[in-house]
Amino acid sequence: MSPVPLSGPAAADTGGQVARYNPARVYELVGTVPAASPEQVDRLVRAADAAQRPWAATPVRERAALLRAAADAVEPHLPTLAELLARESGKVLADCRGEIGFALTFLRWVAGRAPEVLADTEVDDTAGRLLQRRRPYGVVAAITPWNAPIILSLLKIGPALATGNTVVVKPSPLAPLTIDRVVRLLAGALPADVLHTVHGGTEAGAALVGHPLVRKVAFTGGDRAARHVAATAATQTTPTVLELGGNDPVLLLDDADLSPEPMRRLVMASFATSGQVCMAAKRLYLPESRRAEFLDAYLDAARKVLCLGDPLADGVSMGPVVTAEAAARVNGLVEDAVARGGSALPLGRVDPGTDLRAGHFVTPTLLVGVPEDAPVVTEEQFGPTVPLLLYRDESDLVARANAGELGLGASVWSADEERAFALARRLEAGFVFVNTHNRTGMSLRAPFGGVKRSGYGREYGDEGITEYTQTCVVHAPAAFRTGGAGAAANAYPA
Repeated sequence: MSPVPLSGPAAADTGGQVARYNPARVYELVGTVPAASPEQVDRLVRAADAAQRPWAATPVRERAALLRAAADAVEPHLPTLAELLARESGKVLADCRGEIGFALTFLRWVAGRAPEVLADTEVDDTAGRLLQRRRPYGVVAAITPWNAPIILSLLKIGPALATGNTVVVKPSPLAPLTIDRVVRLLAGALPADVLHTVHGGTEAGAALVGHPLVRKVAFTGGDRAARHVAATAATQTTPTVLELGGNDPVLLLDDADLSPEPMRRLVMASFATSGQVCMAAKRLYLPESRRAEFLDAYLDAARKVLCLGDPLADGVSMGPVVTAEAAARVNGLVEDAVARGGSALPLGRVDPGTDLRAGHFVTPTLLVGVPEDAPVVTEEQFGPTVPLLLYRDESDLVARANAGELGLGASVWSADEERAFALARRLEAGFVFVNTHNRTGMSLRAPFGGVKRSGYGREYGDEGITEYTQTCVVHAPAAFRTGGAGAAANAYPA
């Protein structure tokens, strides 16, 4: 059984401050940020709106240069920012360093791509003259989650600013501190009022999303919050991009490589950030004939790569979950699976210097023998447990993998890449990895997003840049140009 953590505070909005406590030591106050009233949200949005047209009028290459300078302004602070992020989020220190470094890499990549992606296209031929331009929306509201607050904010900030929008970010109250500092560092290298942060709960979020001067909303988070965001944005007919949860299937084919290196990759695909990742590997489908071989390989890999403990301790690869409620929910899923006839196999090791009772720690588990209708299979666990599901042949494998309303990610593991790609084409997922899963399979050039109830719109890739633009057209039909044949006043296009 997992330790029973202290309930403790998580985040509190009192006295005009959002306070965040350490999920590894639940009574340790990490820091506070000021909570914004609706009136303060209004003032910041209006300031961002006033700054937007001059920013959009700045040539794109100048905007790109300023974004590079903004990334450079953050870089020297990376070590202290990473430690702060580990303390407020529960992510291990190495992952926090990696996230912030990758976010800056992404920002620089956007700055490099934007001039080409945003270039006007013009055609002048026998059909007429057609000019297409990509124009910014205006003020973008970015609503971001706690589990990867820096990269998931920069995925919105970078493209929105590069395309000439201004941005107001509202982070999660569960991880407001590091992104607040990052945004301040970025903003210090940019023109005044181009980038702001507001903090608070649902009241501040509603004031931002529903503001009449906000022209686009970008949200990453859970389904319930997404429905509120979309409904609030709809009151102003404001377009949204939503990156939501997933219940990602892993399809291990009969020729999948079960050697140590890919098995370590597979373990971390489920348990990085304590499994609290939208694109984590959440259902493992394995040929029945390879069960014993897989269990030996997987448990051995987990012993080597999973060490549960304080995120700041050397050698720890998995910290606590974010709140006591999250711990109770994951433990409940495991208990339910065992009650349905499954077995819970604990994974990895525990750091001897960590008191697991001091925080929201949950033992990572592999669940075997779980029925297909168990909630741990049909729902997104968003925590450190994953079910192993067996199959005899591939006849119903795709249908089982595609079951449910979520379609964010999936992966296929096979020694035959052509076979893997052929199967991947049949999966209902916005992003299918081959022989890896989760962040090891991402690419700056590859658009990421979900299908079905996993959201709409894309991040990363050129599509992640154009997501923050509207195509505007200037058109001179050939019929009405000098020397043209003309057309009847009520004619349809030829």
